[in-house]
Amino acid sequence: MTYDAGAVSIQQLSKSYPTQYHEDLTVLEDINLEIKSGEFISIVGSSGCGKSTLLRLLVGLEHKYQGQILVEGQQVAGTSLNRGIVFQDHRLFPWLSVKENIRIALHQSNLSRAEEDVLIDEHLELVKLTQFKDAYPSQLSGGMNQRVAIARSLVNRPQILLLDEPFGALDALTRQNLQDELQRIWQVEKITMIIVTHDVEEAVFLGDRVVVMQPHPGRIKRIVDVPVAHPRKREDVRLTNIKNNILLDFSDPLKDQLLDSTPKQFADYQFAW
Repeated sequence: MTYDAGAVSIQQLSKSYPTQYHEDLTVLEDINLEIKSGEFISIVGSSGCGKSTLLRLLVGLEHKYQGQILVEGQQVAGTSLNRGIVFQDHRLFPWLSVKENIRIALHQSNLSRAEEDVLIDEHLELVKLTQFKDAYPSQLSGGMNQRVAIARSLVNRPQILLLDEPFGALDALTRQNLQDELQRIWQVEKITMIIVTHDVEEAVFLGDRVVVMQPHPGRIKRIVDVPVAHPRKREDVRLTNIKNNILLDFSDPLKDQLLDSTPKQFADYQFAW
């Protein structure tokens, strides 16, 4: 059987951590998800739903779990150059230039330095940072440093790029600009992308499908299709409607009930004077 490049199959995945009281804490429970080659998947959920743990399992930074994680039909066993990852913190080395920070990712390659230079230059062009290749992280903005981190994750030509809340620490305008950039890069590279975020608007804007997770333990509540062609426009009312529908999954039923029962007439309120 042949498998498409970048295809992911998660089957009956559960993950627990031991605690000091000798009772396991279950953070993920019975996760089942099929991801097609070249698909953009958004995973959204509140804090504590295990979405970042799921990403760490996919990239191979976590090893002990129940169930199966298959990439291109093979069980995930440790990290691989075929799977790149971008964290919320860009994690660049401050004493290295932009170009050398990207070169770090090629330390296991068999390329000559000249071949590395060509590859680095291609990816600097991809993230539109060619003129800043000799700059240092402290000389760049947060958004520019995150673009360097994306270039570093892509320089090994992975089939899958995983993004763990990559824009969460950025201001709103920079975040929107980088979302547009990520959308463009995905269309150019044609690889599978999986982003974890707590921002429902971001999840809907980027994803072909949005995986909505519930906490305690983390599990998939539902998967929402986003049938809007790329490139997308933020003002598209279809995206707004999907976002609002997903936000209903995070509303507090008790709070809504209290609001519904609130007296509506001024005379119904009681005052101490």
